[in-house]
Formats: sequence, structure tokens, C-alpha cells
Amino acid sequence: MHLILLSGGSGKRLWPISNDLRSKQFIKIFKTEGGQYESMLQRVMRQLDRTNEDVPITVAASQAQETVLRKYLGDRADISSEPCRRNTFPSIALAVARLHDLNGVDRDEPIVVCPVDPFVDDQFFAKFSELADVISKGEASMVLMGIEPTYPSEKYGYIIPSGTDPLSDVVEFKEKPDTPTAQKYIEQGALWNGGVFAFKLGYLLDKAREKFGFSAHDELLENYASLPNISFDYAVVEQEASIKVVRYVGEWKDLGTWNTLTEVMETNFIGDVRADDSCRDVHVINELDVPIVCLGLNDIIASASPEGILITDRKHSSYIKPIVETIHQQIMFAEKSWGTYKVIDVERDSLTIKVTLNAGSRMKYHSHERRREVWNVIEGRGLIVIDGDVRSIQAGDVIELPIGSKHIVIADTVLKIIEVQFGREISVDDKIVHETRD
Repeated sequence: MHLILLSGGSGKRLWPISNDLRSKQFIKIFKTEGGQYESMLQRVMRQLDRTNEDVPITVAASQAQETVLRKYLGDRADISSEPCRRNTFPSIALAVARLHDLNGVDRDEPIVVCPVDPFVDDQFFAKFSELADVISKGEASMVLMGIEPTYPSEKYGYIIPSGTDPLSDVVEFKEKPDTPTAQKYIEQGALWNGGVFAFKLGYLLDKAREKFGFSAHDELLENYASLPNISFDYAVVEQEASIKVVRYVGEWKDLGTWNTLTEVMETNFIGDVRADDSCRDVHVINELDVPIVCLGLNDIIASASPEGILITDRKHSSYIKPIVETIHQQIMFAEKSWGTYKVIDVERDSLTIKVTLNAGSRMKYHSHERRREVWNVIEGRGLIVIDGDVRSIQAGDVIELPIGSKHIVIADTVLKIIEVQFGREISVDDKIVHETRD
């Protein structure tokens, strides 16, 4: 069995703590036994290590997420990187082709696909082996995991099984219904479609060839931008006749909205938040360096980050996406493999950023064609290389980087830098990576 985790998301429904680079799976809201906060991704990987310790994992993600994924995953998982966003079917096809062409995985190998961020107990992941067994035995071309509903939800699609056995044939699929219709589905024994399915590797390669005309990894990668923007459910699942569903009964939540996210928060407040005793059912996440004070509030969700500030009652928190889609600004905060950056100020001809490098980390050796930079080191010490010249840096140093200069910074300790970029066309795309020797 091989496992593919889908790491997608555009960061709209959990704005402002998420964005195109920092999707919900990277947001640290779960408290560990040591009192630290961990992300959904870290939580899921710990669960997989307990339940599927030796199962190879590939994470399908956009190129924009690759550096932060490598930071958290290390050598535990491979990454199938999409050149651009195309939807779940192209993403899964690319990952499967990578397993076959680059990693030498056999066509008969069972593949289980799962979102990277479900909020579940360990039993959920332990059932993956059941899906793989059904596929290995040839009982169906595809097998899904159906979630036994706990209420008539409008947020999920429904699977109608042929019966109530742990393993059943799939009769049909239903799109996201209104609440009364969802209640009727549940009375018929319907299950939530949790986006987990299994198939043989060769089956999916054949489907890719059928839909795209080719299935080789290099061809998929080369033509990725022109592939149909089509979901796996629509392209494959709903078209398959030989399909079964494994029933899962247990905790399962899709933490895709503020409403569901706050349901699993172990504390009402994260960050510098002050509230009086009159507040009831108030959840606040504050990522800014200033306090948030709450007085006399009821049933409120609030969040503040460099991206913006959200204040909403719980009922309306699920309708944020259309409004956020009207906001057009550059990403103000991002997590990288080497640390983080936060935009402090934006002017027409300059951009000011606070860069924090983790101890022992380094940026790539790179240059810029359309901007010069001035770095003010405010904390820590390390090394900087400019066009091959090496020098030590520490708090109080100011470094000027002309246009075109090749540079890299290496942090001995945690290193914090205020970086001012000057230029008329400042863009994250203005970066040329160069080879360097250690």
C-alpha cells in the first residue's frame, strides 16, 4: 500500500490566518502534551506514524507549498509538486505517475488517497489497510471510505450504499443538499463522502491516459497547465461502475471553516487576547504583536494576522469566501523551510519585510534583476556571502545588496533581519537561484 495525501486549499475560508502559501494544514492551533502548538499537518503525520508506520507517503501539493512541506515532513514523505493548480484529478494523476515512473512502484500496488488535514481519531487511519485489502483482492476497481453522518450537513456530498454492512456496493452519489434533503439521505443510510478512496496504481494511469491522452510523469509535468481543471470525483469516482464503500464510524470533521475550526480549539484564545467575564462563546486567534481586548461579546469569532482582521458571528463565518475573493493584495506572511517572513510596509517603490531565519538554516544562493536591498540585522548572528565574499554578521550590522549581486545568509543563531527592497517592479518572481558550495 502507498498513501497519497492531498495538500490543497486556497486559504480563503480561514482568512486571515491562511493564504495561498499558508493553507489551513499549516496553521498551528492544536496543543501538544508539552504545551506547544502544532499544525493539522503535524497532527496527521503523528497519527499516521502510529497507525501506518511503514507505509510510504507521497504528498501532492502546489510548488508554492513545497518548501514549508519539506520543513515539516523531512524524509518521512515524498512530494509531488504541481507546477500550477489544476484540481484533484490532475494532481492525483501526477502523483501516481511519479510513483510509477520515478519510484518504480508496480501497477498492481494499492493506492489510498486522503486529504492531508482531516480531524479524526487514529481508527480512521487504521482503516486504510481495509481499503487496500479490498483493492488487492480485486473485489472492486475502486473503494471509498464513507463517514457515518452525525447530523444532516449541507457541506458534504453523500454516498448511497446498497446496505448497512461494513463493506457495501455504492448505489449512487448525491451532491451537497439542503438540510431537509440531507436528512432524507441519512434516513436511507447515506454516508458522508470524506474524500478517501483506493485503487490500483495501474487503474489510475489508465484513467489518465483515457482523459489526457498520456500518463507518463514527464508528459504530465510538461503539459500540466493545459490539463482539464477537473475534480477526481467528477472525472473518475462518479463514472466508475465497480465501486464499493467501507463504512467508518467515529470522530471526523472537515476543519474547512471558522465554525468547525473553533469547535476543536482546546482554548478560546490563541495569542495576546484579553477578555472580561461577560464574554460567552468567543474564539480569538491573534498573530499580531498588539493585544486584542474583548468586552461583552457573545458567539463571536475574531482573528488578526498580517493579512487582515476578521470579526464575525459564528453563523456567518462560513460565508467569508466570496468577500475574501474581492481582496487583492500580496501575501503578507509566509512560512519557509528556513523560517518566516512578514511584510511590514508597502510603498510604490519599496517593500519592507521582517525576515526570521531559524538557527542553522540558510536561504538559497540567489540574486535579483529588478531590485536592490538593504538589510538591517536586529537580532542574532550568522554569515553572509555576497558574490563569493564571506563575512560575519550580527545585530546592528547594515548590509547593502546592489541589483544583480548573488547572496546567501546562513544563521548561526535565530537571525532576524529588517529587509528593505527598492525598485519599481518588486515581485517574488524576481529571483534567480545559483549553485553554491558549502
